[in-house]
Amino acid sequence: MLVATGLLLTSTLAHAQTYDPRYPVCMQIYGPVGYFDCRYSSLEQCRYLAVGRSASCAVNPYFPPKKPASPRRPSRAAAGAG
Repeated sequence: MLVATGLLLTSTLAHAQTYDPRYPVCMQIYGPVGYFDCRYSSLEQCRYLAVGRSASCAVNPYFPPKKPASPRRPSRAAAGAG
């Protein structure tokens, strides 16, 4: 019984991920019930909407970074011609 109660209490304290990985910027709202609102496409957009609120904007750590395009090498046929 004691073990079951302990497991129940620890499972209710775990929070779900609050960052939405679909958006690169999140607004952290401060207050009695603070939360992250991740639905902004840029820091400028987030900062504009945070004016007058007890909030700050940050880059979403769960947003997958874009892979840089790999540099193209000239093909052997193009390099040998000329």
